[in-house]
Amino acid sequence: MKNSLKITTPTDREIVITRMFNAPRELVWDTMSKPELLKRWLFAPPGWEMTVCEDDPRVGGRFRWAWNGPDGPVMSMTGVYREIVPPERAVRTETFEFGCVPQSGEQLATLVLTEQGEKTLLTLTVLYPSKEARDGAIASGMERGLGAGYDRLDELLKLSPGHRLSAFDLG
Repeated sequence: MKNSLKITTPTDREIVITRMFNAPRELVWDTMSKPELLKRWLFAPPGWEMTVCEDDPRVGGRFRWAWNGPDGPVMSMTGVYREIVPPERAVRTETFEFGCVPQSGEQLATLVLTEQGEKTLLTLTVLYPSKEARDGAIASGMERGLGAGYDRLDELLKLSPGHRLSAFDLG
């Protein structure tokens, strides 16, 4: 499997995203669960800036990420972790807001990281409240945004000599 992003819609309310990373699972987990590393790759569309990155990856822990766009638009995502099994699985709720207006209700996201030798397969399943909400997410350009973010994550993982990445690597 190449590193390219793959998106499928197995049911009327689900999107399944898969992506291979050339790094050990523990390192991929760290980049997805530590705010100082999330800030390095989890951007919005070009020209946007991540302004808030709060993440408490434990059962009942909350997260809040926010971005400011060119000319003033604001986008944020919030939620609560329901299940955490480092470094392999996280389940959480997610709610997006654009300009402080909630979009399409709450969704449930399940992240699974599977070791494949020295590589890691990411599988992200997102369950939406309705088919319309799922279709709206697809129409929003999510594939382009996710692809760009995961490409940046690839670059960050390459900076990790010996597959170790820490706050010291933040430069």
